[in-house]
Formats: sequence, structure tokens, C-alpha cells
Amino acid sequence: MLEVNRRPSPESLLAKLKEGERARLRVYIGAAAGVGKTYQMLEEAHLLKKQGVDISLAFIETHQRIETQELIGNLERIPLRRIEYRGVTLEEMDVEAVIRRRPTMALVDELAHTNVPGSKNHKRCEDVLEILAAGISVITAVNVQHLESLNDVVARITGVRVKETIPDSFLRRADEVVNVDVSIDTLRTRLRQGKIYGVEKIEQALNNFFRKGNLTALRELALRQTAEDQAARAHDYREREGLEQAAIPEKVMVAIASHGSAKRLLRVGSRIAGRLASDWYAVYVETPREEPGRIKPEDHAALTENISFAQELGAKVVKLKSKQVADALIDFARREGITHVVFGQSARSRWDVLLRGSVINRFLAEVHDATVQVVPIRPDPVNKKSGE
Repeated sequence: MLEVNRRPSPESLLAKLKEGERARLRVYIGAAAGVGKTYQMLEEAHLLKKQGVDISLAFIETHQRIETQELIGNLERIPLRRIEYRGVTLEEMDVEAVIRRRPTMALVDELAHTNVPGSKNHKRCEDVLEILAAGISVITAVNVQHLESLNDVVARITGVRVKETIPDSFLRRADEVVNVDVSIDTLRTRLRQGKIYGVEKIEQALNNFFRKGNLTALRELALRQTAEDQAARAHDYREREGLEQAAIPEKVMVAIASHGSAKRLLRVGSRIAGRLASDWYAVYVETPREEPGRIKPEDHAALTENISFAQELGAKVVKLKSKQVADALIDFARREGITHVVFGQSARSRWDVLLRGSVINRFLAEVHDATVQVVPIRPDPVNKKSGE
């Protein structure tokens, strides 16, 4: 199995577990379903078990693949929780059972999964954070298209809007991010052989999500994500060990309005912050007409959703109060030493710009030491949705 980065061995993970540090998180990431993430996790689990590690399967999704089912073997599986939903009994990972069992390490598959209503947490990645907080190390797996900051990019590439996502901040919690990679031809061959989806879905997948162009682009995204993660960790290590002079920290700001959706802007900001391994801010300015009791209900709902989304992505949300939006943003950028700014640009008439002025133009005229990126805000052209 080809990999750009050297895969950490079970022995190295075992050594780190014995160091008595906080619970460790290893994330296997791949370009698409079928590259072998679950298989790799199970192989590693058997090796760790042979070395005396108390390891359990908290949740494994075999997708009825015979090779994967056989590989489970004698590994312990923690019973799943059954939840009644709309007359159907569904199974979810039982977080409380995992914590009661307290293995040294738990395997959790399908990280981007959204839990059934009635579950303790909304998302499985939240379940994992709770397990880690309880002192249990976790090995988990996810496809690159499920990263929230890549949602718009993946939609443009594939024509599919991925519904289930994880915040990029989750990867920043990881101690190791490992890319599981196979060639495009190998992946498509596995699909034809029925090793990824059932026979009834093969042709549709080959002609849609698993087209060569899509897989090539997704593979590149996975490789880039892993490379950026490794570069950030190497930079942090050198800085921590005093091996190089600490660079001036980069600071990213996303300017969001008190109306409309800011998800596209926030995803861009999250990606920039991730590449720079820096903290970032989601900033909005509350003008007098947007004060509590005066703001339009639909604008208040949109603002609340934007704030929640920004926090999910790991942003520090900042509310400023001012009669002039541009003045407040300029003052904040100067005060905090912001180096990268993301603005949204909606379609406005030339007359409207002349009459009301442009926040972006004011900012560019006043702030000269920050990189400014303007993201067009337009209706989402992607109508298809997928949990792929």
C-alpha cells in the first residue's frame, strides 16, 4: 500500500502510550471509501494486542466486506447501543459503555457519522472527544471529503455536497494523522470487484463519485492535508525544542455579516488557519440597527447559525459594537496584528457601492500589512447531496 509519509509502527504508538501522556489520538485519512483505512486499523489492533495493549473495538463498520469481517477475529467488540427512531431500531456506538470498560485504546470507525437523534452527542467525533477526555486513546478513520473546510472544494470537484463533516480543529487535536493511499486504478478495481459497495451500486459509483478525475483530485487533497499536518507538527516541534527562531505568529480573521450565510467564508478561513497552524477569529460588527430587539428575526437566526458554525470549526468568535463596520474591523485588525483577512463579496450595484461605500475598499485603503482574500458569495450551484 503506497504512502507518501512513513506509517508509524504499532511499536512507536505503544512506546508513546507508556510515556504516561494524555490519551493519544491517531487519525487515518484517505481519499475515498475503499482505500483500506478500516483494514489498516484492524491490522494494527491485532499487533497491539499481541504486545499486551488492552484494546477494544468501540465501533467498526465492515460494510459486509468479507476480508474486513474476517480480520476482526478475536478482537473484543464493545456492544453497541440500540436506539428506537421512527419505528426502526438503529445501532450506535455506546460511549458510556466504552468509558465504563476503560480499555487502553479504542478503535472508532466512520468518524464523520451523525448520530441518531436520542444519542448522547450529535456527532461521532464528539463521542471520540469524550472518550479521549476519559483517558482512553483512540484510533479512528475518515475520508478527506468529510473535512468541513473542504466542503466547498469537494462540491466543486465532484458535484456532490457532502452532508456529514468534521471540524478541522478535530485534526489539530490528533497526535498523528496518517494517509492511507492506493492508486486510482487499484481503487476502481476494488470497486468493480464489489469490495467497496454492493453490486447494484458499482456502475453508478464508477460513473459519478468514483470517476478518475474526482479520485485524482481527492487523492491530492488527502496528500496535501497530511503534508500540511506534518509540516505544522515539525514546525511546532522545532519551535518547542528551540531549534529555530520562533516566527512572528500569523493571525487570521474572517469578517462575517449579521445576515446571510457565512459558511463559505468560514471554511476558507479555517483552511488558511490550518495551513499556517495558527489561531483565527470570526468577527462580526453589531451596528445599532442589529442590537437585540431591533435585529430582524431572519438575520438573528442567520447570525446565530454562523456563530455556531465558526465555533465548530475552531474559530474564536468576536463581537464588536460600532456604527461603522469598516472602522471596527480596521481597529481590531490593527490591535490584534491580523495578517490574513477573509471578506465576502456579494453582488452589489455600482450605485449601491457609491452610495453606501465599501467595507473592503476602506479596509484595503487603511490596512497595508495584511493579506486580504475576497470570496464571492453566491447561491450554491450544487443541488445533489451525499453523505459520501
